[in-house]
Amino acid sequence: MSEPRTLDVGGLAPGAFGSRSLMWWGTMGIVLIESTVFALAIGSYFFLWMRLPAFPPDGIAPPDLRWGTINTVVLLASMIPNELAKRAGERIDLRGVRIWMTVCLLFGAAFNALRVIEFMHLNVWWDHDAYGSMVWLLLGLHTTHIVTDFLDTAVLTALMFIGPIEEKRFVDVEENAAYWYFVVIAWLPIYGVIYWAPRL
Repeated sequence: MSEPRTLDVGGLAPGAFGSRSLMWWGTMGIVLIESTVFALAIGSYFFLWMRLPAFPPDGIAPPDLRWGTINTVVLLASMIPNELAKRAGERIDLRGVRIWMTVCLLFGAAFNALRVIEFMHLNVWWDHDAYGSMVWLLLGLHTTHIVTDFLDTAVLTALMFIGPIEEKRFVDVEENAAYWYFVVIAWLPIYGVIYWAPRL
């Protein structure tokens, strides 16, 4: 009787990038679920719009474009350090990851500070009527994602500075970047719905 053959996998990398990673599939699953939530919220907004004779109702002016637009520019600009962090992670470049993840954190902090100002300058409060509730729901849903990813980025950045430094953490950097792209892209239709749809 022959000895059973064994396969030595000791030389394989501890992680894989892109669709070869289980983490990538998990991130894409979350993106799919959360995209559905955003789509349902936007659909509810337009359902409300179709049921009202004037929109926004009660003579409410459309929201001021300033803070939402500034935040949109900040979010779009944040994709540059995000991509640079992703590329550094794929190269297993610790110094590059540390630099660009820190820059990503600064963008996240700036966006969250601007979001507070944005909430304060909305054209309606959440408890004013159904329109106000929908505007705050859309903005609140997106803010939840921004805060969540900011905290995730902060933890990952801290790990890259204090260790332990493991190759799988560089895969985490790539997945963090993929989720940030989702957060940025998800904002664009919400921005259009909140700020531009009432002007049509």
